[in-house]
Amino acid sequence: MSATEQRTYPGAVGPDRESEVDAWGARIAVKEWGAATDPPLLLGHGGFDFARTFDVFAPLLARAGWRVVAWDQRGHGDSAHAELYSWEADVRDAAAVLDSIGPEPIPFVGHSKGGSLLLRLATTWPHRVSRLVNMDGLPFLRIPDIAEHERTRMLAEEMRGWLDHRRRTAARVRRPDTIAGLATRRARMNPRLDSAWLEYLVTVGGRHDTDGWRWKLDPTLRFGGFGPWRPEWALGVLPSLPVPLLGILATEQEVMGWGTRARDLEPYAAPDMQIVELEGVGHFVHIEQSDEVARLVLAFIEEGRP
Repeated sequence: MSATEQRTYPGAVGPDRESEVDAWGARIAVKEWGAATDPPLLLGHGGFDFARTFDVFAPLLARAGWRVVAWDQRGHGDSAHAELYSWEADVRDAAAVLDSIGPEPIPFVGHSKGGSLLLRLATTWPHRVSRLVNMDGLPFLRIPDIAEHERTRMLAEEMRGWLDHRRRTAARVRRPDTIAGLATRRARMNPRLDSAWLEYLVTVGGRHDTDGWRWKLDPTLRFGGFGPWRPEWALGVLPSLPVPLLGILATEQEVMGWGTRARDLEPYAAPDMQIVELEGVGHFVHIEQSDEVARLVLAFIEEGRP
């Protein structure tokens, strides 16, 4: 990348360390901010994002004395592309990263899809999590009261639709563009984020080929991006969550958001759950209001700090 193509952004700092984890044959890229000797926390990004989208948020947590460990989900960022994607594969990848950190329970912090992934991991491995923060990753749709055989049929339809999509896109290659062009295209999903931030993301989350810039994202990923999945699969585990939960909700509706409000979650309340709604903030709460969200997260996880 030439000097004229380099981008910076106020407060954005790249990771202090980078490594890889072998998740049962899948190469998963790991990024870390903060001293290696500080208490760790696990940080999960959203769908179509990557660990470097935390370049402003993660350093705020690291400066408070935390070792922030984030990873690129399979098919995202610097992690390997896969033949097939599934929700359970993403959970297993997160478990592999968690295993690489150590055996003690630590805080989980996740945005959007990453929040739902870490919610699932917390209910699967409750002895490995101390506190859970979910940043606008509690999807809500009104769940119909249907028979079990109908649920089975719906799952089969989800699986069939995903496999059909995978066959259609197996040979797809992402279209190249300029830095500004890729930033403009990403603005359709990130309409409230400024162009300088989006151009910065291109230079840390894209690659510069001979014919232009491309996102590193696997081109077979579609909206949703992680294989067959339904939002009620996340909500259904909330009542059995064994650790304290802080949910941070956006109130401005965006294409990537769910529009979930605190009242929607009342029927699914976890035993120890706090919900904060941020007025006038969109789905990417940790980018729009990084200082305030970091303050909320730190106040919550400090209570369980070793």
